[in-house]
Amino acid sequence: MSRVQLALRVPDLAASVAFYTKLFGTEPAKLRDGYANFAIAEPPLKLVLIEGAENEDTRLDHLGVEVDSTEAVHAATARLGEAGLPTTEENDTTCCYALQDKVWVHGPGREPWEVYVVKADADTLTKQQGSTCCAGTAATADNEASEPVAAGGCC
Repeated sequence: MSRVQLALRVPDLAASVAFYTKLFGTEPAKLRDGYANFAIAEPPLKLVLIEGAENEDTRLDHLGVEVDSTEAVHAATARLGEAGLPTTEENDTTCCYALQDKVWVHGPGREPWEVYVVKADADTLTKQQGSTCCAGTAATADNEASEPVAAGGCC
């Protein structure tokens, strides 16, 4: 089964978990320090909450498509490449308390999308060095987005 992933950076993880538990009628599938994810059956959605800075508005961190196998990640990589989209592959990468294989692509507004498979649980939230995972955007003094920068958490 494939499902869309929406990862949000939230200022109050506990309040967000309580809200989304009520909204979708299900408890988090994984709840760790600074991180929660919901595996929602209907509609099929993986909702990821990453704790951000206090008093900061909730914002999009990244989007994704969770697939069932490494082969599906490789097929997506080939399809995206054939479509002329630049991709970044990450194999056996650890972030978001999971060991994953993934491919990254960016939309026209620089929004990061990942196609990924979770291979196993892991003990760390933080992304591996050099990973595209959870790269936020820095704001300039004029509040305009600039180049992506590393954020404190991951998917």
